Amino acid sequence: MRKITAGLFIALDGVAEAPEEWHFPYYDEKMGAAVDAQLGAADTLLFGRKTYEAFADAWPERETAEEGDAQFAKKLGDARKIVVSDQQPELTWRNSELLEGDLVEGVTALKNEPGGDIAMSGSVSVVRQLLEVGLLDELHLLVHPVAVGKGMRLFDDSGTTLPLELLRSETFETGVLSLVYGPDDSPPEGGYEEAIQAVAQAAADQ
Repeated sequence: MRKITAGLFIALDGVAEAPEEWHFPYYDEKMGAAVDAQLGAADTLLFGRKTYEAFADAWPERETAEEGDAQFAKKLGDARKIVVSDQQPELTWRNSELLEGDLVEGVTALKNEPGGDIAMSGSVSVVRQLLEVGLLDELHLLVHPVAVGKGMRLFDDSGTTLPLELLRSETFETGVLSLVYGPDDSPPEGGYEEAIQAVAQAAADQ
């Protein structure tokens, strides 16, 4: 079964909207490598409509500009691109198609197809839905040391608890944390009494 990963630039207060307004001061070689490892390594890209339109407006021109990110832009252009939308967006970027029908059924079918990884960037509402139904395998968060104060957050007040397991982490010199999470099928249990016992045991062991 194919793996689905989602990458997000995110602020300390959980905001993931409009990262172009606050994340560039923290962009460096390390972050570029992290993005390339998650997004550039996939042969299929899954987008929400708004993210697709933003990418389609920018990356084709970068591919032909022969600048530093032209190779990465070509990777994105060559990849199969699938757009999640209940509207009929104009699919101007090559190798683009609309995901037909129900999101969960469509993504489940994609995971069962032969091929490499399926990667997402941004597309917060789609990420939320795939997390809730257990279809997202890895959540790659690049946590920036800034509180934005406004905008859509990754997690809203859905009332759904989503236990996650930290798979790996790295701290960049810019202060950005690279955190990769996966679903936690065996989350820890316990309450206040267990916490008190753990503190008492730790004190006794000192």
